[in-house]
Amino acid sequence: MASAALSTIAPPVAEKWELPARGRVGIAALILTETAFFSIFVIAYIFYIGKSLTPPYPRDVLTPPVVNTICLLSSSLTVMFAVRALRKGNTFVFAVYWLTTIALGLEFLIGTAVEWHRLIYHDHFTISTNLFGTTFYSLVGLHALHVTAGLLMLIIVMLLTVGGHVNSRYAEHTEILSWYWHFVDAVWVVVFTTVYVIGR
Repeated sequence: MASAALSTIAPPVAEKWELPARGRVGIAALILTETAFFSIFVIAYIFYIGKSLTPPYPRDVLTPPVVNTICLLSSSLTVMFAVRALRKGNTFVFAVYWLTTIALGLEFLIGTAVEWHRLIYHDHFTISTNLFGTTFYSLVGLHALHVTAGLLMLIIVMLLTVGGHVNSRYAEHTEILSWYWHFVDAVWVVVFTTVYVIGR
């Protein structure tokens, strides 16, 4: 009797496995590649700390860019809120948060440019000054280049939003782009710690 009852129970249906979205796979592969790339620069910087034979040394010219760091890390929150708003179909709130993210990213780049202007023209510290100069401008400059690339993508999305071409259907795309921006912010935590904390 029990065996007959068991035989009438349908076997569990295996869930159909779906391939992950190409965009997510693509951005994950890009982030992994860039992580390896940045790791090389960070390791090189750490390896050469204290090995410059001529001044200036990090403690002589570097001041931790606290305001820039706060702005850049805050932009991770605003881009996250922007994506959430777009998923809910609120394009206006999305645009406000997205524009705020762009403004925070621009402030970071401007702050970096101001720092470099002071280092080059006031402290006469350039990429060819010594080993410290070479590693500093290479690492910080590489990060600034990635921030610039991220900003250009954010600005393109903003222009499309102003033109009325962005809605909740594109929430997935904006989230994928936000991953890159989170990555840039996370890398800055490593760069800041390496250059302005450990390196000084």
